[in-house]
Amino acid sequence: MDDAKIGANLASSEARFAGKVAVVTGAAGGFGRAIARRLAGEGAAVALADIDSAKGKRTTAQLAKRGATALFKTVDVSRGDDLRRLMERTCGAFGGIDILVNNAGYCHRAKPLWELPEADYDRIFEVNVKSVYLGAVHGVPRLLERGGGVIVNTASIGAVRPRPRLTAYNASKGAVVTLTRGLATELAPHGIRVNAVNPVAADTDFMKGPSGGRPLGEKGREILEATIPLGRLAEPDDVAAAVAYLASDDASFLTGVCLDVDGGRSIG
Repeated sequence: MDDAKIGANLASSEARFAGKVAVVTGAAGGFGRAIARRLAGEGAAVALADIDSAKGKRTTAQLAKRGATALFKTVDVSRGDDLRRLMERTCGAFGGIDILVNNAGYCHRAKPLWELPEADYDRIFEVNVKSVYLGAVHGVPRLLERGGGVIVNTASIGAVRPRPRLTAYNASKGAVVTLTRGLATELAPHGIRVNAVNPVAADTDFMKGPSGGRPLGEKGREILEATIPLGRLAEPDDVAAAVAYLASDDASFLTGVCLDVDGGRSIG
């Protein structure tokens, strides 16, 4: 969502998330930034969290400049105390939490699983999986205080259609899918819906992980696009739109859904 739309939607009394408070992790760039912008643009007060303080503060300042209500907190999502302080800061500033988007993620350099350093394997599961658990530990009580709410997790199409040389990453996202569906059954009686998005690859800084720090490049883009029936990579706004839908009352009868945002790759 561009800045002009953010301003226009904030001026509307019909914004879908007016009066709602959202927490978005991994919000400094890529999917997370687009998600934060989308939710803010539709009226939510948004707490942005990321381990990259400089980019996170810059993104938050851009939102505030356009009239959004936003704050930033530096967070390592693999640390329980960081998540606890994030929820406390958000509730102190905005009065509660209605939407939790567990979006922060990490990807190792592409290589066979048996060549992956143990430290990289551990970090993958700390950031991608443990963070969802910690989000529940520290976020669910806050949602319950509001009488219910929504959790949306960022998984990956790799969870259901894995690519080679990214086995640990794919497995971690498979765990996010299972956590999503299991948590949905646990929280449904409490008025909390839990869903996920399964994005296909996008040309963001996140792709520097598998490539060892290099941008995707034209050749890499062409290789990936050839595997996607709609013929292009995901855009962050594609993922943000899906998250906003799942978080909204338009999806009030959806829980345990893991929505493929993949241009058809899962069926191609």
